[in-house]
Amino acid sequence: MGLLSGVRVLESAQLFNGDTLGALLGDLGADVIKIESPFRGDYLRDMLGQIAPHNSPAHMQINKNKRSVALDLRKDAGREVFWKLLATADVFVDGNAADAMTKLGVGYEAQRARRPAIVYCQYSGYGATGPYATIPTHGQMMNAAAGGTPMEMGEDGLVHPYRGRQSFNGIASGGEGTAAGATFAAYHVAAALFQRERSGEGCYIDVSGSEAVISSAWIAATYILNDERVVDRRSLPAPQDPAGTSSAKYQFYRTLDKRYVLFCCIEPKFWANFCKLAERPDLIGESDSGPVDFAVSGDPSQTLRREIQKIIESRTQAEWTRLAAEHDLAIGPALQEDELRSDVQLSARGAFIDAVHPVAGPFTHVTLPALVNGKRSTEIRHHAPALGEQTAEILGEIGLTDNEIGVLRDAGVIGTT
Repeated sequence: MGLLSGVRVLESAQLFNGDTLGALLGDLGADVIKIESPFRGDYLRDMLGQIAPHNSPAHMQINKNKRSVALDLRKDAGREVFWKLLATADVFVDGNAADAMTKLGVGYEAQRARRPAIVYCQYSGYGATGPYATIPTHGQMMNAAAGGTPMEMGEDGLVHPYRGRQSFNGIASGGEGTAAGATFAAYHVAAALFQRERSGEGCYIDVSGSEAVISSAWIAATYILNDERVVDRRSLPAPQDPAGTSSAKYQFYRTLDKRYVLFCCIEPKFWANFCKLAERPDLIGESDSGPVDFAVSGDPSQTLRREIQKIIESRTQAEWTRLAAEHDLAIGPALQEDELRSDVQLSARGAFIDAVHPVAGPFTHVTLPALVNGKRSTEIRHHAPALGEQTAEILGEIGLTDNEIGVLRDAGVIGTT
Protein backbone atom coordinates (compact mmCIF):
# COMPACT_ATOMS: atom_id res chain seq x y z
CA MET A 1 0.00 0.00 0.00
CA GLY A 2 1.83 3.10 -1.24
CA LEU A 3 1.45 6.67 -0.03
CA LEU A 4 -0.51 7.53 -3.19
CA SER A 5 -2.71 4.43 -3.25
CA GLY A 6 -6.18 5.42 -4.39
CA VAL A 7 -4.87 8.27 -6.54
CA ARG A 8 -5.43 7.90 -10.28
CA VAL A 9 -3.01 9.57 -12.68
CA LEU A 10 -3.50 10.00 -16.41
CA GLU A 11 -0.18 10.42 -18.22
CA SER A 12 0.38 11.77 -21.72
CA ALA A 13 4.12 11.54 -22.22
CA GLN A 14 6.92 9.94 -24.10
CA LEU A 15 10.64 9.78 -23.40
CA PHE A 16 12.15 10.75 -20.08
CA ASN A 17 10.45 13.85 -18.69
CA GLY A 18 6.80 12.91 -18.21
CA ASP A 19 7.63 9.21 -18.12
CA THR A 20 9.87 9.68 -15.08
CA LEU A 21 7.29 11.84 -13.29
CA GLY A 22 4.64 9.19 -13.87
CA ALA A 23 7.05 6.51 -12.66
CA LEU A 24 7.67 8.33 -9.38
CA LEU A 25 3.93 8.64 -8.76
CA GLY A 26 3.32 5.03 -9.77
CA ASP A 27 6.07 3.75 -7.50
CA LEU A 28 4.36 5.58 -4.64
CA GLY A 29 1.21 3.57 -5.29
CA ALA A 30 -0.78 5.71 -7.72
CA ASP A 31 -2.76 4.01 -10.49
CA VAL A 32 -0.99 5.49 -13.52
CA ILE A 33 -2.76 5.14 -16.87
CA LYS A 34 -0.50 5.93 -19.80
CA ILE A 35 -2.55 7.38 -22.66
CA GLU A 36 -0.75 6.70 -25.95
CA SER A 37 -1.30 7.14 -29.64
CA PRO A 38 -2.39 3.82 -31.20
CA PHE A 39 -0.02 4.46 -34.10
CA ARG A 40 3.30 4.98 -32.38
CA GLY A 41 3.06 5.26 -28.64
CA ASP A 42 6.07 5.96 -26.46
CA TYR A 43 9.07 5.21 -28.67
CA LEU A 44 11.30 4.91 -25.63
CA ARG A 45 10.37 1.24 -25.96
CA ASP A 46 12.47 1.00 -29.10
CA MET A 47 15.55 3.12 -28.32
CA LEU A 48 18.60 2.91 -26.04
CA GLY A 49 19.02 -0.83 -26.43
CA GLN A 50 16.67 -3.80 -26.37
CA ILE A 51 16.39 -6.60 -23.84
CA ALA A 52 13.52 -7.99 -25.93
CA PRO A 53 11.68 -6.39 -28.86
CA HIS A 54 9.99 -3.14 -27.74
CA ASN A 55 11.52 -3.43 -24.26
CA SER A 56 14.46 -1.12 -23.67
CA PRO A 57 15.96 -0.94 -20.15
CA ALA A 58 14.83 2.69 -19.89
CA HIS A 59 11.23 1.78 -20.78
CA MET A 60 11.18 -1.13 -18.33
CA GLN A 61 12.40 1.10 -15.50
CA ILE A 62 10.31 4.26 -15.92
CA ASN A 63 7.13 2.78 -17.35
CA LYS A 64 6.71 0.08 -14.72
CA ASN A 65 3.69 0.35 -12.42
CA LYS A 66 1.69 1.85 -15.28
CA ARG A 67 -1.08 0.57 -17.52
CA SER A 68 -1.32 1.58 -21.17
CA VAL A 69 -4.42 2.59 -23.10
CA ALA A 70 -4.01 3.26 -26.82
CA LEU A 71 -6.39 6.11 -27.64
CA ASP A 72 -6.54 8.50 -30.59
CA LEU A 73 -7.24 11.92 -29.11
CA ARG A 74 -7.48 13.48 -32.56
CA LYS A 75 -10.90 11.88 -33.04
CA ASP A 76 -14.12 13.01 -31.40
CA ALA A 77 -14.82 9.51 -30.17
CA GLY A 78 -11.34 9.33 -28.67
CA ARG A 79 -11.83 12.56 -26.78
CA GLU A 80 -15.18 11.34 -25.46
CA VAL A 81 -13.43 8.31 -24.01
CA PHE A 82 -10.77 10.63 -22.58
CA TRP A 83 -13.37 12.72 -20.75
CA LYS A 84 -14.78 9.56 -19.17
CA LEU A 85 -11.29 8.65 -18.00
CA LEU A 86 -10.69 12.17 -16.68
CA ALA A 87 -13.84 11.94 -14.56
CA THR A 88 -12.05 9.21 -12.57
CA ALA A 89 -8.66 10.95 -12.35
CA ASP A 90 -6.93 13.03 -9.70
CA VAL A 91 -3.81 14.04 -11.64
CA PHE A 92 -2.93 14.65 -15.26
CA VAL A 93 0.72 14.45 -16.30
CA ASP A 94 1.53 16.39 -19.46
CA GLY A 95 5.00 15.52 -20.69
CA ASN A 96 4.60 17.44 -23.95
CA ALA A 97 6.10 20.76 -24.90
CA ALA A 98 4.10 23.98 -25.07
CA ASP A 99 0.42 23.66 -26.03
CA ALA A 100 0.23 20.20 -27.62
CA MET A 101 -2.60 19.09 -25.33
CA THR A 102 -4.50 22.34 -25.85
CA LYS A 103 -4.35 21.85 -29.62
CA LEU A 104 -5.95 18.44 -29.13
CA GLY A 105 -8.75 20.06 -27.15
CA VAL A 106 -7.80 18.43 -23.83
CA GLY A 107 -5.46 21.00 -22.28
CA TYR A 108 -5.67 22.40 -18.77
CA GLU A 109 -8.46 24.90 -19.34
CA ALA A 110 -10.64 22.27 -21.02
CA GLN A 111 -9.91 19.80 -18.23
CA ARG A 112 -10.57 22.32 -15.48
CA ALA A 113 -13.93 23.21 -17.02
CA ARG A 114 -15.03 19.59 -16.70
CA ARG A 115 -13.09 18.65 -13.53
CA PRO A 116 -12.11 21.66 -11.38
CA ALA A 117 -10.33 19.41 -8.88
CA ILE A 118 -7.79 18.10 -11.43
CA VAL A 119 -4.12 18.57 -10.56
CA TYR A 120 -2.51 19.20 -13.94
CA CYS A 121 1.28 18.99 -14.05
CA GLN A 122 3.09 19.90 -17.24
CA TYR A 123 6.75 18.92 -17.14
CA SER A 124 8.88 20.01 -20.08
CA GLY A 125 12.50 20.84 -20.79
CA TYR A 126 12.31 24.62 -20.54
CA GLY A 127 8.86 25.13 -19.03
CA ALA A 128 5.56 25.99 -20.69
CA THR A 129 6.13 29.76 -20.75
CA GLY A 130 8.92 32.03 -21.98
CA PRO A 131 10.71 32.33 -25.32
CA TYR A 132 12.09 28.75 -25.21
CA ALA A 133 8.78 27.06 -24.38
CA THR A 134 8.09 25.65 -27.85
CA ILE A 135 11.58 24.18 -28.35
CA PRO A 136 11.55 20.36 -28.20
CA THR A 137 14.22 19.20 -25.76
CA HIS A 138 16.34 16.18 -25.01
CA GLY A 139 18.04 15.61 -21.67
CA GLN A 140 21.39 17.32 -22.18
CA MET A 141 19.67 20.41 -23.59
CA MET A 142 18.19 20.96 -20.12
CA ASN A 143 21.58 20.72 -18.44
CA ALA A 144 23.08 22.97 -21.09
CA ALA A 145 20.43 25.65 -20.57
CA ALA A 146 21.07 25.46 -16.82
CA GLY A 147 24.78 26.21 -17.19
CA GLY A 148 25.61 22.61 -16.35
CA THR A 149 27.75 21.86 -19.42
CA PRO A 150 30.49 24.54 -19.57
CA MET A 151 32.40 24.43 -22.86
CA GLU A 152 35.56 25.83 -24.41
CA MET A 153 37.06 25.91 -27.88
CA GLY A 154 39.99 23.54 -28.23
CA GLU A 155 43.20 24.09 -30.12
CA ASP A 156 41.91 21.59 -32.69
CA GLY A 157 39.14 24.00 -33.66
CA LEU A 158 36.41 21.90 -32.02
CA VAL A 159 34.34 22.50 -28.91
CA HIS A 160 35.22 20.44 -25.84
CA PRO A 161 33.97 20.29 -22.23
CA TYR A 162 35.56 22.93 -20.04
CA ARG A 163 38.19 21.36 -17.80
CA GLY A 164 38.94 24.28 -15.53
CA ARG A 165 38.17 24.74 -11.86
CA GLN A 166 34.58 25.27 -10.69
CA SER A 167 33.16 26.18 -7.31
CA PHE A 168 31.31 23.29 -5.65
CA ASN A 169 31.62 21.22 -8.84
CA GLY A 170 29.55 23.79 -10.76
CA ILE A 171 25.94 23.51 -11.92
CA ALA A 172 26.68 19.98 -13.15
CA SER A 173 26.29 18.96 -9.50
CA GLY A 174 22.51 19.36 -10.05
CA GLY A 175 22.42 16.01 -11.81
CA GLU A 176 20.69 14.85 -14.98
CA GLY A 177 17.94 17.23 -16.08
CA THR A 178 15.04 14.88 -16.67
CA ALA A 179 15.41 13.13 -13.32
CA ALA A 180 15.93 16.39 -11.42
CA GLY A 181 12.79 17.92 -12.90
CA ALA A 182 10.69 14.82 -12.31
CA THR A 183 11.56 14.88 -8.62
CA PHE A 184 10.47 18.50 -8.25
CA ALA A 185 7.34 17.80 -10.29
CA ALA A 186 6.33 14.83 -8.12
CA TYR A 187 6.96 16.92 -5.01
CA HIS A 188 4.62 19.64 -6.31
CA VAL A 189 1.96 17.11 -7.33
CA ALA A 190 1.96 15.64 -3.83
CA ALA A 191 1.71 19.12 -2.29
CA ALA A 192 -1.13 20.03 -4.67
CA LEU A 193 -3.07 16.91 -3.71
CA PHE A 194 -2.68 17.87 -0.05
CA GLN A 195 -3.86 21.41 -0.76
CA ARG A 196 -6.85 20.07 -2.70
CA GLU A 197 -7.94 18.13 0.36
CA ARG A 198 -8.31 21.49 2.11
CA SER A 199 -9.68 23.65 -0.68
CA GLY A 200 -11.34 21.24 -3.08
CA GLU A 201 -9.58 23.00 -5.95
CA GLY A 202 -7.03 21.61 -8.35
CA CYS A 203 -4.23 23.61 -9.98
CA TYR A 204 -1.88 23.86 -12.95
CA ILE A 205 1.80 23.09 -12.26
CA ASP A 206 4.46 24.08 -14.81
CA VAL A 207 7.87 22.45 -14.20
CA SER A 208 11.09 23.17 -16.11
CA GLY A 209 13.81 20.53 -16.26
CA SER A 210 16.56 23.10 -16.82
CA GLU A 211 15.46 25.14 -13.82
CA ALA A 212 15.31 21.96 -11.74
CA VAL A 213 19.00 21.35 -12.45
CA ILE A 214 19.79 24.79 -11.06
CA SER A 215 17.57 24.21 -8.03
CA SER A 216 19.26 20.86 -7.37
CA ALA A 217 22.67 22.52 -7.71
CA TRP A 218 21.62 25.30 -5.34
CA ILE A 219 24.95 25.32 -3.53
CA ALA A 220 26.98 25.96 -6.67
CA ALA A 221 24.33 28.29 -8.11
CA THR A 222 24.11 30.35 -4.93
CA TYR A 223 27.86 30.91 -4.81
CA ILE A 224 28.09 31.63 -8.53
CA LEU A 225 25.32 34.22 -8.30
CA ASN A 226 26.73 35.84 -5.15
CA ASP A 227 30.45 35.41 -5.61
CA GLU A 228 31.29 39.13 -5.65
CA ARG A 229 29.39 39.65 -2.39
CA VAL A 230 31.49 37.25 -0.32
CA VAL A 231 33.90 39.38 1.75
CA ASP A 232 35.46 36.64 3.92
CA ARG A 233 36.56 33.66 1.84
CA ARG A 234 38.67 31.86 4.41
CA SER A 235 36.18 29.04 5.03
CA LEU A 236 35.45 28.47 1.34
CA PRO A 237 36.94 25.39 -0.32
CA ALA A 238 39.09 26.05 -3.35
CA PRO A 239 37.29 25.72 -6.70
CA GLN A 240 37.13 22.09 -7.73
CA ASP A 241 39.73 20.93 -10.23
CA PRO A 242 38.33 18.34 -12.69
CA ALA A 243 41.45 16.28 -12.04
CA GLY A 244 40.57 16.23 -8.34
CA THR A 245 40.79 18.50 -5.35
CA SER A 246 44.14 19.35 -3.75
CA SER A 247 42.53 19.15 -0.32
CA ALA A 248 44.10 16.51 1.90
CA LYS A 249 41.17 16.26 4.30
CA TYR A 250 38.43 16.17 1.65
CA GLN A 251 39.87 13.59 -0.70
CA PHE A 252 39.55 10.14 -2.26
CA TYR A 253 41.94 7.47 -0.99
CA ARG A 254 42.59 3.85 -1.96
CA THR A 255 42.19 1.13 0.64
CA LEU A 256 44.08 -2.09 1.33
CA ASP A 257 41.74 -4.11 -0.91
CA LYS A 258 42.21 -1.65 -3.79
CA ARG A 259 38.81 -0.08 -3.29
CA TYR A 260 38.20 3.56 -2.45
CA VAL A 261 36.83 5.79 0.28
CA LEU A 262 35.98 9.48 0.34
CA PHE A 263 37.68 11.03 3.35
CA CYS A 264 35.90 14.15 4.64
CA CYS A 265 37.36 14.83 8.09
CA ILE A 266 37.34 18.60 7.67
CA GLU A 267 35.84 19.42 11.09
CA PRO A 268 38.38 19.46 13.94
CA LYS A 269 36.53 16.75 15.93
CA PHE A 270 36.47 14.32 12.99
CA TRP A 271 40.12 14.98 12.21
CA ALA A 272 41.12 14.46 15.85
CA ASN A 273 39.14 11.21 16.01
CA PHE A 274 40.90 9.96 12.90
CA CYS A 275 44.36 10.87 14.13
CA LYS A 276 43.76 9.15 17.48
CA LEU A 277 42.41 6.02 15.78
CA ALA A 278 45.42 5.97 13.47
CA GLU A 279 47.72 6.49 16.45
CA ARG A 280 49.08 9.62 14.82
CA PRO A 281 48.50 12.39 17.38
CA ASP A 282 51.38 14.27 15.74
CA LEU A 283 49.07 15.03 12.79
CA ILE A 284 46.36 16.73 14.83
CA GLY A 285 48.11 20.10 14.91
CA GLU A 286 46.44 23.40 15.56
CA SER A 287 42.94 23.83 14.18
CA ASP A 288 42.13 26.71 11.88
CA SER A 289 40.00 29.46 13.40
CA GLY A 290 37.09 28.44 11.15
CA PRO A 291 34.71 25.54 11.71
CA VAL A 292 36.32 23.47 8.95
CA ASP A 293 39.77 22.94 7.50
CA PHE A 294 40.13 21.52 4.00
CA ALA A 295 43.93 21.38 4.32
CA VAL A 296 44.54 22.67 0.82
CA SER A 297 48.24 23.01 0.27
CA GLY A 298 50.42 24.41 -2.44
CA ASP A 299 53.08 21.92 -1.46
CA PRO A 300 53.86 20.05 -4.70
CA SER A 301 54.76 16.93 -2.74
CA GLN A 302 51.35 16.91 -0.99
CA THR A 303 52.95 15.67 2.24
CA LEU A 304 49.80 15.42 4.39
CA ARG A 305 47.82 13.79 1.62
CA ARG A 306 50.50 11.13 1.21
CA GLU A 307 50.53 10.48 4.96
CA ILE A 308 46.77 9.96 4.96
CA GLN A 309 47.06 7.66 1.94
CA LYS A 310 49.52 5.46 3.85
CA ILE A 311 47.13 5.23 6.78
CA ILE A 312 44.09 4.45 4.63
CA GLU A 313 46.01 1.74 2.77
CA SER A 314 46.43 -0.13 6.03
CA ARG A 315 42.78 -1.26 6.13
CA THR A 316 40.08 -2.43 3.73
CA GLN A 317 37.13 -0.33 2.57
CA ALA A 318 34.80 -2.40 4.75
CA GLU A 319 37.03 -1.87 7.80
CA TRP A 320 37.12 1.89 7.29
CA THR A 321 33.35 2.17 6.89
CA ARG A 322 32.85 0.07 10.04
CA LEU A 323 35.31 2.24 11.97
CA ALA A 324 33.64 5.39 10.63
CA ALA A 325 30.31 4.24 12.05
CA GLU A 326 31.84 3.25 15.38
CA HIS A 327 34.21 6.19 15.95
CA ASP A 328 32.39 9.21 14.47
CA LEU A 329 34.51 9.62 11.35
CA ALA A 330 33.36 11.36 8.17
CA ILE A 331 34.63 8.60 5.88
CA GLY A 332 32.45 6.69 3.44
CA PRO A 333 32.82 4.17 0.61
CA ALA A 334 33.41 5.53 -2.89
CA LEU A 335 31.70 2.79 -4.84
CA GLN A 336 32.64 1.87 -8.35
CA GLU A 337 30.01 0.70 -10.83
CA ASP A 338 30.61 -2.99 -10.23
CA GLU A 339 30.19 -2.60 -6.46
CA LEU A 340 26.60 -1.30 -6.36
CA ARG A 341 24.87 -4.68 -6.02
CA SER A 342 27.27 -5.95 -3.35
CA ASP A 343 27.25 -2.87 -1.12
CA VAL A 344 25.87 -3.77 2.30
CA GLN A 345 24.18 -0.40 2.88
CA LEU A 346 22.32 -0.39 -0.44
CA SER A 347 21.37 -4.02 0.06
CA ALA A 348 20.17 -3.45 3.62
CA ARG A 349 17.86 -0.64 2.50
CA GLY A 350 16.58 -2.39 -0.64
CA ALA A 351 17.85 0.07 -3.22
CA PHE A 352 17.35 -2.46 -6.04
CA ILE A 353 14.71 -5.05 -6.73
CA ASP A 354 14.84 -7.99 -9.12
CA ALA A 355 11.71 -8.79 -11.10
CA VAL A 356 10.72 -10.88 -14.11
CA HIS A 357 9.10 -9.18 -17.09
CA PRO A 358 6.74 -11.52 -18.98
CA VAL A 359 8.45 -10.78 -22.29
CA ALA A 360 11.94 -9.48 -21.50
CA GLY A 361 12.65 -11.79 -18.58
CA PRO A 362 14.76 -10.97 -15.48
CA PHE A 363 15.31 -7.28 -14.84
CA THR A 364 16.77 -5.23 -11.98
CA HIS A 365 14.85 -2.08 -11.05
CA VAL A 366 16.04 0.99 -9.16
CA THR A 367 13.62 1.81 -6.32
CA LEU A 368 12.63 5.05 -4.59
CA PRO A 369 15.20 6.27 -2.01
CA ALA A 370 12.88 6.44 1.00
CA LEU A 371 11.43 4.15 3.63
CA VAL A 372 7.95 4.81 5.05
CA ASN A 373 7.36 3.30 8.48
CA GLY A 374 10.45 1.22 7.90
CA LYS A 375 9.35 -0.16 4.54
CA ARG A 376 10.46 0.68 1.02
CA SER A 377 8.12 0.93 -1.96
CA THR A 378 9.37 -2.05 -3.96
CA GLU A 379 6.14 -3.52 -5.29
CA ILE A 380 5.99 -4.04 -9.04
CA ARG A 381 2.23 -3.99 -9.53
CA HIS A 382 2.49 -3.73 -13.32
CA HIS A 383 5.40 -4.47 -15.64
CA ALA A 384 6.24 -1.83 -18.23
CA PRO A 385 3.33 -2.29 -20.65
CA ALA A 386 3.20 -2.94 -24.33
CA LEU A 387 1.44 -0.21 -26.31
CA GLY A 388 -2.24 -0.32 -25.37
CA GLU A 389 -1.83 -3.52 -23.38
CA GLN A 390 -4.57 -2.66 -20.89
CA THR A 391 -6.88 -0.73 -23.24
CA ALA A 392 -9.88 -3.04 -22.93
CA GLU A 393 -9.34 -3.49 -19.18
CA ILE A 394 -9.22 0.27 -18.51
CA LEU A 395 -12.18 1.12 -20.73
CA GLY A 396 -14.20 -1.59 -19.04
CA GLU A 397 -13.44 0.06 -15.69
CA ILE A 398 -15.10 3.29 -16.84
CA GLY A 399 -18.23 1.50 -17.98
CA LEU A 400 -17.72 0.73 -21.67
CA THR A 401 -19.18 -2.59 -22.76
CA ASP A 402 -17.35 -5.18 -24.84
CA ASN A 403 -19.52 -4.19 -27.79
CA GLU A 404 -18.68 -0.49 -27.40
CA ILE A 405 -14.99 -1.32 -27.11
CA GLY A 406 -15.21 -3.40 -30.27
CA VAL A 407 -16.84 -0.52 -32.17
CA LEU A 408 -14.07 1.87 -31.07
CA ARG A 409 -11.44 -0.65 -32.07
CA ASP A 410 -12.98 -1.16 -35.51
CA ALA A 411 -13.10 2.63 -36.01
CA GLY A 412 -9.38 2.95 -35.19
CA VAL A 413 -10.08 5.08 -32.10
CA ILE A 414 -8.31 2.67 -29.76
CA GLY A 415 -5.42 0.27 -30.19
CA THR A 416 -5.78 -3.37 -31.17
CA THR A 417 -3.89 -4.92 -28.26
